[in-house]
Amino acid sequence: MTPALSVNNSRLADVRMELPSGAIGLLPIVLVVIAFLVIRYYRQWRNEQVRNRPFSAEMEQSLRKTLPFFERLSPADQQKLKQKVNLFLASKRFYGCAGLTITDDIRVTIAAEACLLILRHGGEAYPGLTSILVYPSAFVANHTESQADGVVSAESHHLLGESWDNGRVILAWDAVRRGAADFTDGNNVVLHEFAHQLDALSGRTDGAPPLMRNSYKSWARVLSRHYEDLVVRSERGLPTTMDTYGATNPAEFFAVATETFFEKPDELCARRSDLFEELKTYYGLDPRDWSA
Repeated sequence: MTPALSVNNSRLADVRMELPSGAIGLLPIVLVVIAFLVIRYYRQWRNEQVRNRPFSAEMEQSLRKTLPFFERLSPADQQKLKQKVNLFLASKRFYGCAGLTITDDIRVTIAAEACLLILRHGGEAYPGLTSILVYPSAFVANHTESQADGVVSAESHHLLGESWDNGRVILAWDAVRRGAADFTDGNNVVLHEFAHQLDALSGRTDGAPPLMRNSYKSWARVLSRHYEDLVVRSERGLPTTMDTYGATNPAEFFAVATETFFEKPDELCARRSDLFEELKTYYGLDPRDWSA
């Protein structure tokens, strides 16, 4: 047995001598690349399974109640919206606050309106968002504010919604229900807060989300002009198409403009046509196709 063993060892030594000098050093890199591809494939496969999960009868009912125009969407958009809702629900955690119990109705209602904003957007649904906190009604938020003279004050506010850049959105359920019950009044807390989430994807919440289709120059010019006009109208008590809360700052203007775009598209198009066109290009859709 000893001679055979010596022959095998000799052959192994010959093979090692024939390998390129850097082959052994490349082995860890190759393994990392293989692992990356396996994980990526698995995620794609898992997302595909989640995306195509059938809706239960209760989820279907909640979706159609939340979006009364769902039947007027094209079959392709109906399917795409359901897929995005499935992915949203699988990747975000809902927490009931102040004694509220999270139900499928709450989850689907919020997810459907949030995903309506990204119906024509690719990529992951709100990648920085991990948690949605839901209160039964208006909640109290404590904020510290610094004045121009250096004085720091703590103030409490009763709010219907808040969007944070640390992966959280906070909503009042009764306000969410009111927004879903009337999709024509221009007031929708889910659309508003998730517009802030889109805005924050640029790194700052300043009314300028990452733009894939729009020109940044045109976006800045149009939104700045309409923001300034809303500020003037708000100060003078003049009638406005949009809620005057949009005059607070450019970030709130974008969120309010989003609410108006989806819920009062005909009026916004008639009175602020260039703003409507910017939002239409950004969201990649025209809500007038669904409006009654």
